[in-house]
Amino acid sequence: MPEALEGIVVLDLTAYLAGPYGCALLGDVGADIIKIEPPGGEANRFYPSSLGGEPRGHLGINRNKRSIVLDLKNAAGQAAFYRLVKQADVVVHNFRTRVPRSLGIDYETLRNHRPDLIYCSVTGYGERGPLQNHPGYDTVLQNFAGLALMQGGDTGIPETMRGSIVDYYTASMVTIGILSALVHRLRTGEGQHVRASLMRAAIALQAHRFIWADSEPRNVDRGFGPGIGGTYETKEGYLYLQATTPAFWKNLCKHIGLPQLAEDPRYDTHVKRTAACDEIIPFIREGLKQRTALEWEQLMLCEVPSIAARPLEDMFDHPQVLAEGLVVEHDHPKVGKYRSMSKAVQMGVGDKPSTRAPMLGEHTDEILAQFGFGDEEIAALRSSGAAA
Repeated sequence: MPEALEGIVVLDLTAYLAGPYGCALLGDVGADIIKIEPPGGEANRFYPSSLGGEPRGHLGINRNKRSIVLDLKNAAGQAAFYRLVKQADVVVHNFRTRVPRSLGIDYETLRNHRPDLIYCSVTGYGERGPLQNHPGYDTVLQNFAGLALMQGGDTGIPETMRGSIVDYYTASMVTIGILSALVHRLRTGEGQHVRASLMRAAIALQAHRFIWADSEPRNVDRGFGPGIGGTYETKEGYLYLQATTPAFWKNLCKHIGLPQLAEDPRYDTHVKRTAACDEIIPFIREGLKQRTALEWEQLMLCEVPSIAARPLEDMFDHPQVLAEGLVVEHDHPKVGKYRSMSKAVQMGVGDKPSTRAPMLGEHTDEILAQFGFGDEEIAALRSSGAAA
């Protein structure tokens, strides 16, 4: 069976994380992702990595793609790109606002080559306003949009979260925007310019907090309140738990040997337990010292939302992860065999295995031939330095 987006061609001009991973997610569901890189390769190929051969970051976020090297600053390379655009469905880039027009790849120019083109630009702060050309990265936007101060809590000292959460959420927004535009084109025949930004994603991540009534002061508490949920030290290892519902609270009290807490009217709602968390937490801490984190995890299975804190490495072999088919093995010419994530979404029809991240320019000739370039044209592009 064909995959959901089989036959949809995406020209991926992006670098770093948000744009490349957004395109990889489209590749997960069958789109033909053509990664167009400048001579020497995109920036992510040069990030520090403990893995030899290819950077770990490149391998992780560029699955399901083929790589071609085109120099868009070269007239022949630009002309070749226009030929690709005529047969493509989507173009994605993450250049700063002023760059696309200087390269001749702005939306107005490209839709002359493909009127129903879906064009997605990914920026730091958006394409209007005083910061539109200011460079934006995940950690920069965490500090700009309040995430860092929130993470710092009562200390008042900003704390940047690891894991590129803003980048990854932006990637999801890129995918949603492009998929929505594809549906719109199916209905109307119209292409459009889709815009995503790290700033928009950073604020969207806080939708439950991004509410400010006229009657409220500036420094109002915008959170749900930590309550009793959190990470607790056990006899061995750490356990994270949460018990917001009456049933979960009752089960937790039973397992830690304090059933009387569940019957105490002072703690019989989530709101009350949150208000009295300083009174309750010492009891929980003491109770959890009786067993290891893994023992608690098994004991509370399906009765309390709790889990032992694990390193990422455990995910490669955990039976739950394997049961969901999240790990796939690839063979890479430079890296050798490696395991990585398969797909973010599992489809019910036409779900095919993911492919490894490409080497720089690995598919240049193959892609050019696919778009109608003859052997002599390909050779001329290579000799001029427009392709590699």
